[in-house]
Amino acid sequence: MHNKTPRILVIGSFMVDLMSKSPQFPSPGQTVMGGPFHMGAGGKGSNQAIAAAKLGAHVDIVVSLGDDQFGDMAYDSLIQAGIGTAYVKRVNDASTGIALIIVDDSSGENMIVVAPGSNDVLDMSDVEKARQTIREADCVVMQLEVPLETVEYAAKLAQEAKTRVILDPAPGRPLSDELLANVDVLTPNADEAQIISGIEVVDLVTAEMAARHLLSKGPGIVVVTLGSLGALAVSQDEVIHIPAFDVDAIDTTGAGDAFNGALATALAEKFSLYEACRFAGAAAALSVTKVGTSIAAPYRRDVEEFLKTQR
Repeated sequence: MHNKTPRILVIGSFMVDLMSKSPQFPSPGQTVMGGPFHMGAGGKGSNQAIAAAKLGAHVDIVVSLGDDQFGDMAYDSLIQAGIGTAYVKRVNDASTGIALIIVDDSSGENMIVVAPGSNDVLDMSDVEKARQTIREADCVVMQLEVPLETVEYAAKLAQEAKTRVILDPAPGRPLSDELLANVDVLTPNADEAQIISGIEVVDLVTAEMAARHLLSKGPGIVVVTLGSLGALAVSQDEVIHIPAFDVDAIDTTGAGDAFNGALATALAEKFSLYEACRFAGAAAALSVTKVGTSIAAPYRRDVEEFLKTQR
């Protein structure tokens, strides 16, 4: 049933993740001895691109990297993941984006500071270069770690080309009705759903209220990810709750990216909404059992094997 390789275009960010574990989060002025230190490819755009590629999609990325050592590392990691790099821009007047991540050893929760660098100069002309690929893709996947006008422009081009737009509205910020009208699938977490809808999201009932409010702005599907409560997918016709899979979480960083990369892949393969969300939930669950972001994203066979063990 799912024989065609899905074609996905990701327009978004790359960050180098600099991550360390800590016995607890330091309070202001406090130094805490932690470790070990991990460095890896991150950024929501790159993470989602790599997650989709590991699940078997054909992925191209529109991204801006600095002309520095981290940019070289980024480029190599995209090549290694088999991602098309025709639209990778290198700039010499900004550093490659960096994410400083602290993971609390006892809970697996994280704190992140992002220095966007070259991501801030991904502009409309970079999207324009990919116009033909937008037209040919099954879906365009975006997040909010690059300038909002770039995202808005890409959504408009994709909508004109009748290519599905999946937007992960992270990090959370208010969005214009114009942008929401050009989004097909919106995937906020509870905080982001609240920021965009103005409705406080604390449980499944309020998640559905926020999702319905957002549907009225134009998206066909809103999927609210709710951590331990799983995910709630709402469209005009259905409300689907996919409970979280029970796994031992050791690092939740990048779980949302694994979810989005998997959701895009499954929807492009014409999975039903329920099956696509279940597939995405399984990918996210597997990703939290490993340290890191894109490196922790699972491969297709692992997700399929895992789903066989779940009722």
